Amino acid sequence: MDLEPRLLRYFLAVAEELHFGRAAARLYISQPALSNQIRNLERTLGTDLFVRTSRQVELTPAGRALLEEAPLALGALERAAERARLAGEGIAGTVRLGYAPMAGYETLGAILTAVEHDSPNVTVIASEFFSAEIPGRVLAGKLDIGLALFPEPTRGVRSESLRREPLALLLGKHHRLADVDSIPLTSLENETLLLFPRELAPDHYDRIIAACEQVGFQPRVRTFADPPPQAMVARLLVTREVGLPPASFAFHAAAAEPGVVARKIVQPEILAEWSILWPARAQSAAIVRFLDSARRCSEQNGWRLLSNEMTSAEPTPRAQHHAERPGPPSSKSLSRLRGRRSSR
Repeated sequence: MDLEPRLLRYFLAVAEELHFGRAAARLYISQPALSNQIRNLERTLGTDLFVRTSRQVELTPAGRALLEEAPLALGALERAAERARLAGEGIAGTVRLGYAPMAGYETLGAILTAVEHDSPNVTVIASEFFSAEIPGRVLAGKLDIGLALFPEPTRGVRSESLRREPLALLLGKHHRLADVDSIPLTSLENETLLLFPRELAPDHYDRIIAACEQVGFQPRVRTFADPPPQAMVARLLVTREVGLPPASFAFHAAAAEPGVVARKIVQPEILAEWSILWPARAQSAAIVRFLDSARRCSEQNGWRLLSNEMTSAEPTPRAQHHAERPGPPSSKSLSRLRGRRSSR
């Protein structure tokens, strides 16, 4: 049934006025034209909507039923049109965001706050994935935006550096290094590093290993089968192992859990780089607005103001790229990583 919204509006005017002349004046059309349109509507529905006499106009039972439903139908149509307009302008819509676990504290919260401020009608559906998974999900159309640590370059996915921050040492409060404010990396030579399995964030893992090698020691690594960040904190409470997460995560975790402390790593710092990813194909206006908000959040928080002089174990920070890989940290040190398996 092809029922035009215009006919419903004509019907409502007559139903509210119960007078064809007044309804026609209200609609700025002639009375004969209005009568013809109402008859067209009745033929479409297959029933009379009005009882017409020379003295009055009354609604039939069918007319009363349509009077109840027509405003709802027109309202729904207007809302749908408005939502489409807002979505087309990026003011409304849905963005599916995938983020790496360590971003779930300060970084993710700041970005979502910025998006909410800039685009309150945009709905963000945020889900947690590991960095190695995110590019593939963006490419497959399962995610609109990704937030990952050193993601692997992927053709068809664009990536841009959003935040650079140092790694920090996270350890139990009774650990021998817990009372030291700034800890040289060489102090970890005899410690066991608790890291995510390499396959979950390969570049990030390799940079930690390379940094240790460049200051003269082979790190002892233990990876854990249950990799959410909370599992790392739980292990550090009961073991002598130490974690090396991004500082934004480490200091928030220490503030939330009194049994662990976070300390700076120096000589040298090891820098982590968060990248934002999105599909290279045409993006929705909501994705474009999300990216603009994320970049503005990065600038306002000074997330990219760390010196470009990264440690020699790390490449020059990436600018926006399309399927381009940063230079390797150190071919000599990283070549030794390929055959190594971390102890469990």
